[in-house]
Amino acid sequence: MRLSDLPKGATAVVDRVDDAHASDPIAQRLRDLGFVAGEPVRLVAVGPMGADPLLIQIGSTRFALRRNEAARVMVRVEAAA
Repeated sequence: MRLSDLPKGATAVVDRVDDAHASDPIAQRLRDLGFVAGEPVRLVAVGPMGADPLLIQIGSTRFALRRNEAARVMVRVEAAA
């Protein structure tokens, strides 16, 4: 599932960041910000009428991402224990 498709308030775990092309600077920047495999993420809020930006939380840090940037981050929703 793509991070951009995660329902508001849902928590997931980062699986990977997909590169749009070789040496993709946006994908690299996302990884530098902490969007790496195994990190828990939460979709905190979405822009007006479900548009940009998306407010994403990793740990105690929040990031505003465009929907097309968030679509590069693949996540998996894990069942509650």
